[in-house]
Amino acid sequence: MTGKHIRLTIREGRIAEVVEPEKVSDDAPLVAPGLIDLQVNGYKGMDVNAPLCDMNDIRRLTAVLWETGVTTFFPTVITNSEEAITFSLRTLAHACRQDAMVDASVGGIHLEGPFVSPEDGPRGAHDRKWVRPPDWEVFCRWQEAAEGRIRLITLSPEWPNSSRFIERCVTSGVKVAIGHTAATPEQIREAVAAGATWSTHWGNGAHVMLPRHPNYLWEQLAADELWTSFIADGHHLPDAVIRVILRVKGEKAVLVSDVVALGGMPPGQYRTPVGGEVVLTPDNRLHLAHDERLLAGSACPLIDAISRLVVRGLAPIETAWSMASVSPARYMGWPVNGKWRVGDSPDLVQVIWANEGRLTIHSTYKGGQLVYRRVS
Repeated sequence: MTGKHIRLTIREGRIAEVVEPEKVSDDAPLVAPGLIDLQVNGYKGMDVNAPLCDMNDIRRLTAVLWETGVTTFFPTVITNSEEAITFSLRTLAHACRQDAMVDASVGGIHLEGPFVSPEDGPRGAHDRKWVRPPDWEVFCRWQEAAEGRIRLITLSPEWPNSSRFIERCVTSGVKVAIGHTAATPEQIREAVAAGATWSTHWGNGAHVMLPRHPNYLWEQLAADELWTSFIADGHHLPDAVIRVILRVKGEKAVLVSDVVALGGMPPGQYRTPVGGEVVLTPDNRLHLAHDERLLAGSACPLIDAISRLVVRGLAPIETAWSMASVSPARYMGWPVNGKWRVGDSPDLVQVIWANEGRLTIHSTYKGGQLVYRRVS
């Protein structure tokens, strides 16, 4: 976030002028980098894991994410049968190949499972039937179906030979995350030594009850090599825990949404392809129908999570926004430049504060192209 008002003139997809006006109105939009969400399962009815998901669904998902200020995202494919995962990956690859703006917006694919913990709690909403140990040959088939677009994989290092699998992923250019795990502290350390660099929605996908210490949560938080992603929807983590993450991890704390297809939908009971029967409450808490203690993803897009961090006093807006834009770009090794320059074709948004204390997207630009403008 720039922290100040800037007026940009964009012509033919490039910045033509950058001006800092002497006077601005209180409701003038702020200019900010486009949001980057490394964990998106779906939104507003579109689900990348749905058995009938097609290219048009991916196009619509990309467009509704632009409305929330997300200019780059990782569609996240969840634990399922080998055939179902292959279908989802091929659908995403086809959508990217056929639509240049989708291709530009999909920074990579996040494969979350099926190499996760089989235990209740750590497994979360992942279907036990399809959980399996890491298998390099199977992963290579999936990467082929994805046309090389899998850039991040979440797994549990509790499985035998996990370290060797992690090393192969890293060598092939895929970043490895620890998540949905019941691994011992020793197994966490072995995974980090093998090249794991990320914790997936830390603090969630865990047992309801854990030993005070040692355990897999403290071990991940203490590992300097691990970037820590977290969900700030008000349901996944209490404020005190978020404060600890921010103090310990600093610039390696990254905001993700983990938003699912039910985000932006009316409250009620639904059936989903992965979690089965789930309940969306009026306060946007999404949980499994058979056990309300177990969350089934998030219904909160990044922009609302940023608003909550600021309103709750957990982070100033510049920090909160950076955790959802600059920080994920740095993690992925993408160029990061916080200054707007003439000639750039930027991913940026104009954002305003609404009366109810929520950030609202005024307009979104992808590669210098206007892709969304709010209708008053």
